Amino acid sequence: MTEPVDLLLNLAPITAEDFAALMGRVRDGGVVVSTTPMVPTPNDQERDVRGETIFVQPNRTALSDLVKLVDRGELRIDIARHVTLIDLPELHSQAEAGRVHGKVIVLPPTD
Repeated sequence: MTEPVDLLLNLAPITAEDFAALMGRVRDGGVVVSTTPMVPTPNDQERDVRGETIFVQPNRTALSDLVKLVDRGELRIDIARHVTLIDLPELHSQAEAGRVHGKVIVLPPTD
């Protein structure tokens, strides 16, 4: 991605420093939305970049609507990797060290 974006949607816990670095990718007048309330969503009043935190409860209808957006190609999900349950301890170590970017799909055992 080389051009600024209108909307930055964060779905994973990240550090305040990483969040601040991502702010430079948002176009003046843009919006930053985060679903992780652990780190405050930043804003930049000088550039008119608004920050919003959204925390929701599970909702079947909303999930169905999201699936439709994905199916139509209107919502993309950055999948970092696929792992098995046995790989989770290593994955957690990598995530804590800041080396996991994007979503991880955990696969069930095959045997």
